[in-house]
Amino acid sequence: MVEIKNSLENDIFTIYVIGEVDASSSIHLDESINEATSKHKKIIVNCEQLEYISSAGLGVFMSYINDLNEKDIKMVIYGLSEKVLHVFQILGLDQLLKITNNEEEAKVIVNGI
Repeated sequence: MVEIKNSLENDIFTIYVIGEVDASSSIHLDESINEATSKHKKIIVNCEQLEYISSAGLGVFMSYINDLNEKDIKMVIYGLSEKVLHVFQILGLDQLLKITNNEEEAKVIVNGI
């Protein structure tokens, strides 16, 4: 089960991913990222409360890599647990997506500072 919350502050759209993203719940993550990328240029994804992500969830992030580049959208993921970050690293997603440790770093990157 995953819970997705969104907020907008200072032109930065934040997606909060809470719980577990698996095959059945990854559609909620996809819908949220799709909505965000259709309306916003600065997106941060708070994964501080993400406990587990399956290959389906990782696939959601992978499916937006080209869109982010083509539409010049800055998206930064932060707060991944060591276990989840390791999965991103194994697949090389840490080379394709911007991943930071905390919200401050994420905001600096999306603001281009």
